[in-house]
Amino acid sequence: MISLRQFIQRLRRVRWHNTLVAVLLIVAIPVGFRVWPHDPLRSWLPSSTAVYDADGRLLRLTLASDQRYRLWVPLRDISSAVTDGVLLHEDRWFYWHPGFNAFGLLRGAWVTYVRGGHPQGGSTITMQLARLLWKLDTRSPRGKIVQIARAVQLELYYSKRDILEAYLNDAPYGRNVEGVGAASLAYFGKSPDRLSLPEALTLAVIPQDPSRRLQADATSGDAVIDQWLAASRNRLFARWVSRHPEDKSAQPLFDLPLRLRSLSRLPFEAPHFVEQILAARRLEGGGDMRVTTTLDLRLQHSLERQVRQYVEHAGDRGIRNAAALLIDTRDMGVKAMVGSADYFDSSIAGQVNGTLAKRSPGSTLKPFIYALGFDQGVLHPQTVLRDVPTAFGPYTPENFDGHFLGPVTATQALIRSRNIPAVYVASRLASPNLYQFLRDAGVSRMASESHYGLALVLGGGEVTMQELGGLYAMLANRGSLKPLRMLASEPQTSGTRVLSDEATFMTMDMLRQNPRPDDAIAAQSSRLPIYWKTGTSWSFRDAWTAGSFGPYVLVIWIGNFDGSGNPAFVGVEAAAPLFFRIADALRAERPGLAEPIRRNPANLRRVSICLASGDLPNAWCPQLGTTWFIPGKSPIKVSTVHRPVVIDSATGKPACPPFDPAHTRTEVYEYWPSDLQRVFAQAGMARRTPPPLPDCQGGAQFAGDPPRITSPVRGTTYTMRASRIGEERIAFTATTDASSRQLYWFVDNAYLGSAPTGQSLMWQPERTGKFVVRVVDDQGRSDSRPLSIAADL
Repeated sequence: MISLRQFIQRLRRVRWHNTLVAVLLIVAIPVGFRVWPHDPLRSWLPSSTAVYDADGRLLRLTLASDQRYRLWVPLRDISSAVTDGVLLHEDRWFYWHPGFNAFGLLRGAWVTYVRGGHPQGGSTITMQLARLLWKLDTRSPRGKIVQIARAVQLELYYSKRDILEAYLNDAPYGRNVEGVGAASLAYFGKSPDRLSLPEALTLAVIPQDPSRRLQADATSGDAVIDQWLAASRNRLFARWVSRHPEDKSAQPLFDLPLRLRSLSRLPFEAPHFVEQILAARRLEGGGDMRVTTTLDLRLQHSLERQVRQYVEHAGDRGIRNAAALLIDTRDMGVKAMVGSADYFDSSIAGQVNGTLAKRSPGSTLKPFIYALGFDQGVLHPQTVLRDVPTAFGPYTPENFDGHFLGPVTATQALIRSRNIPAVYVASRLASPNLYQFLRDAGVSRMASESHYGLALVLGGGEVTMQELGGLYAMLANRGSLKPLRMLASEPQTSGTRVLSDEATFMTMDMLRQNPRPDDAIAAQSSRLPIYWKTGTSWSFRDAWTAGSFGPYVLVIWIGNFDGSGNPAFVGVEAAAPLFFRIADALRAERPGLAEPIRRNPANLRRVSICLASGDLPNAWCPQLGTTWFIPGKSPIKVSTVHRPVVIDSATGKPACPPFDPAHTRTEVYEYWPSDLQRVFAQAGMARRTPPPLPDCQGGAQFAGDPPRITSPVRGTTYTMRASRIGEERIAFTATTDASSRQLYWFVDNAYLGSAPTGQSLMWQPERTGKFVVRVVDDQGRSDSRPLSIAADL
């Protein structure tokens, strides 16, 4: 039997344990609510998206999915004047009550129901947030009880900081603006951490009566704070000064009129650029609601102004639409994008983003053909190419002007946009060819290689302005292909090398020599070089100019989104003037604009050449020049165009050895191939014809070039109807050295016949199969190639 003292001690221990258990339960219940999985308050209501340029200027504030301007801003990014002002004005006991303030509720009930005064709810910030989140009707006692219960629920699940942050982001600020983040952008054009004290305290008092405290100014369209809102704000400032006496000096600011920008004046900048970003975000699904881009709004305005003025000026030529894209090659950021001449003009489908449209690029791809040729040892910048009528199998390209220039250097062929030389260089490419290069460079939605053939060289495929801009930026970055960046958060990459440093340097040097289409003396005297190329698509549907200057790549497109053509849509006449207008404007606006420092490639040499042939000069070449040369890659041979012929002084004909210096003289003749001789003759360019050499001079003269078969075309299968085998004919032609006079043709070593140089020989095959065609000129020089003939049933 225990004593009374022991019983009391045990009773005390039980009471102590019960008290401890009770305390633990009291603590565990709110902790349990807090740690129990629940959605963050940020996810309760949809948010707008604020898109900024690289310098923090607002481009657009979008509507949330519920058609409200609501932009979530973390509490740390909201001015303390706003948070402190809201607490001082609405809920001074916020950090001490459990979600409701009993004194405030009783006072509100007394004023509303007993005294019959203006209704007062006595709501705390937590209760107001509950009303906003659950869409509560709190005008009745029952609704107020539900509001209190929801407020307690919020206090159990979330911290005070979370609740205050959510309230500041969801509170009403007039019209369809909710949250201090959207309100500060919409009304003051600044982020909530940059608000002045008058602006901050104005936002602190608006949520108490947002619909009655903003009035529209009929003259400007802006909202002005009325006398009641100003009085409420000033009363708050008086209380503010009692707590922050150091801000008393701000009193004069509160005497000034305060205007709130109208929602109709919210920024709507760079619409095509912003919409491309927003579309990408929708595909990716969410992300940060504050988006910082690579765009420079000042450059954007400059491009928009130039495009608008140019289209207005060129409207009499049927030019109504244009697009422009500006890329900074240093970080691959898109600095400006004009997707159409006027976003709001439905007659030109202005809302279409022209920089994303697949269009024929015309000749703007030619620089990459030459760059590939440099890398594969096909040519160098001064290699002489043949601008003569040429068939590449079934494909017979023509020049834009319908004329042929004969021998042209690779540089002149590029800057004068000659088609035949470009197709010839493309036909000589191995791996990669142009198709493989474009595919590897990320050009999307390409058809099969056989679909394009060599027509791809002259714009037979389609690219977007953004793809073309990336390719020209690759040239400026010396062969390193990098993706375009539109978001500041996107990482910069070192890129993928697709062309050599040497090849891109030589290509850029060729583009630099392209003369401007105007007579801008001031621009020509500028030290800032411009590298550029034009393009015109078939049927005059698209006019292009693409190039680089300083750190920028600029791409210009002129055309119609419906694909209709216009004879005025010629690259050099329609797109180039706008290109140079923009380039000149940017150089004027930014006098310090300079090209990034890029060193010359180490493996590049300057060598002497014979200008007539582009080859290393022989002893008789009259005019010498220089060219860039890649040792180990660039083609190297001695020129054979200029050759000496020993002439008998008495007869004026070639002499036979031994030569008597007293009765002979040496004359130098130009030995041009037969196809170039025809072009010279058609152009009226007189060339002295070399005399026929006697057999005795064979060992004393240059060997000359062998004939080159041009038909049948290498790698082509000729298809004939089975019923017409033995009737249909194939033309055999070849280009010959100037010393040749007669060609002899063979098929599988069987003699077929002869023809003078410059003329064709027709052959009627008697069967299908594979053959070897061989030609020999009268100097014993020869060429051969395989020929396949198939039957079409």
